[in-house]
Amino acid sequence: MENTSKTYTHPSDKHYTSEKHTQILIALLKAHGIRKIVASPGATNVCFVGSLQSDPYFEIYSSVDERSAAYIACGLAKESGEPVVLSCTGATASRNYPAGLTEAYYSNLPILAVTSTQFQGRVGHLIAQVIDRSSLMKDIAKKSIQIQEIHTKEEEWSVESSINDALLELRRHGGGPVHINLMTSYSKDFSVKELPKVRVIHRHFYGEAFPQLKGRKILVCVGSHVRWTERLTNAVDEFCELYDAAVICEHISNYRGKYGIYPVLIGSQEDKPCDFLKVDVMIHIGNILGLNTVATTDEVWRVHPDGEVRDTFKRLTNVFEMDESQFFECYVEMNKNALRKTEYYTAFQTACMELENKIPELPFSNPWIAKTSIPYLPKDCQLYLGILNTLRSWSYYYISHDSNITIYSNTGGFGTDGLVSSLLGASLTNPDKIYFGIIGDLAFFYDMNALGNRHVGNNFRLLVINNGRGTEFRNYNHLAERFGEAADPYIAAAGHYGYMSQKLVRHYAEDLGYKYLSARNKEEYLAAFEQFFTPEKLEQPVLFEVFTDSEKESEALKLLHHLDISASGAAKNLVRGILGEKGVSMVKKILN
Repeated sequence: MENTSKTYTHPSDKHYTSEKHTQILIALLKAHGIRKIVASPGATNVCFVGSLQSDPYFEIYSSVDERSAAYIACGLAKESGEPVVLSCTGATASRNYPAGLTEAYYSNLPILAVTSTQFQGRVGHLIAQVIDRSSLMKDIAKKSIQIQEIHTKEEEWSVESSINDALLELRRHGGGPVHINLMTSYSKDFSVKELPKVRVIHRHFYGEAFPQLKGRKILVCVGSHVRWTERLTNAVDEFCELYDAAVICEHISNYRGKYGIYPVLIGSQEDKPCDFLKVDVMIHIGNILGLNTVATTDEVWRVHPDGEVRDTFKRLTNVFEMDESQFFECYVEMNKNALRKTEYYTAFQTACMELENKIPELPFSNPWIAKTSIPYLPKDCQLYLGILNTLRSWSYYYISHDSNITIYSNTGGFGTDGLVSSLLGASLTNPDKIYFGIIGDLAFFYDMNALGNRHVGNNFRLLVINNGRGTEFRNYNHLAERFGEAADPYIAAAGHYGYMSQKLVRHYAEDLGYKYLSARNKEEYLAAFEQFFTPEKLEQPVLFEVFTDSEKESEALKLLHHLDISASGAAKNLVRGILGEKGVSMVKKILN
């Protein structure tokens, strides 16, 4: 065995391959401190190996037999304590790795098997040296990823995140082998002299030294979250005071501490960006956001017990695999002697409340219903919000922390179906609590059979916003808006389920033993809604059907998104008015 990088002089005019995804892999190997390579001969891995041997950082060894190469890597990793990279060509070369990778798996050795391959669309077409590596035996790799060539910024982000994830897995939970299937187009261009700058993701565990946050502008961003413990709430509140931070939430975040900001309204202003959302670091906890009103930042830190790389905002730099309470308590301890202040939160919250006070009288719509109803939600109730129009409409408005209301939405799979059943399931847990659901007509009809379940109790209350279609697709700012009324037949699925029948849902509900309420305008709603939201126990479950118009829904949305305007926003509107959307798009293309 010989070290080829020391034996041979690389041609001075040859550097790194022009294949961007291979450059990113090499740059991240260096960033993660991985230098040992065992390379086997072949054509499909020329771009990768040819680039590695031009870089003196790497310690490269050669092995003709891939089975032997895998075991050589095991020995290197075991003796040095470092990760070792394997590289092989296409065809059956990789089929010789499993024996050595099995050893690595059960011995927790950090072996990275990089198997080079042709375009994967060729699999199954009787093309020479193309085999399917999409499925592996369970005990030869902790993680396996496919890396395609890069043509767009989105693909570049995906490749960078995926490779970071794979490299971090080498040392995680005791270590073990990882597989990267690296596509190539056999580029002959090796003229690239410098590797690209890459975003490196680090993983941290409880008890380790953490990166510093002193002097940085910080937001805590909370996605959907189960009910908070008192310990977590106290830790986050103290963190905010010591670092002058704030917590940006949606209702489904369920944070009830002192420093919550609900930025959906201020972050939705189309004519004025929110400067309060520009920060140095955003700490991301919880799960999926319903509306993605987030900060502009160069760094996102993800905190979750699963420790997975979840690069939601394409800015992930640190993953903390630990309980959220542990994370915030550690940072409180690190800065416990700091002067406590809340200037950032106070200014941000003031701006949000001032903007909410600018909301004009809205047309009869889901946003108007939300604004009117939220003050009447009983304390300690639970609220389920349908996707997506309802979730957005109710998130524009502040709900008092003192009300102790828990709010959920089916954002895990983010589908329109299942909310009525989820509401029913929740209501069965505590007969003394009132459970409210707000849902659109299509989502309701998806799941209306749940109303007939014999377990439904008198603590179940459902408000159905019926506009006879998926009104989301008729909003002024939706992709389908360009079709106008032509969106109704297929995109918005208008006209189904009795097409806003005044009797269909009523008879269904009443025959099942529900108290039925309805409203077709503001006056009728105001006459009925207090009965629906009463904190008093009722004898029956309640279904409240409210009929709205899609045009009014879109009009309300547009009003809410244009409450504030800056000088630059006014100028943009003027240009848009003169050139039209097509003209604006053409100017953007020219400038780009």
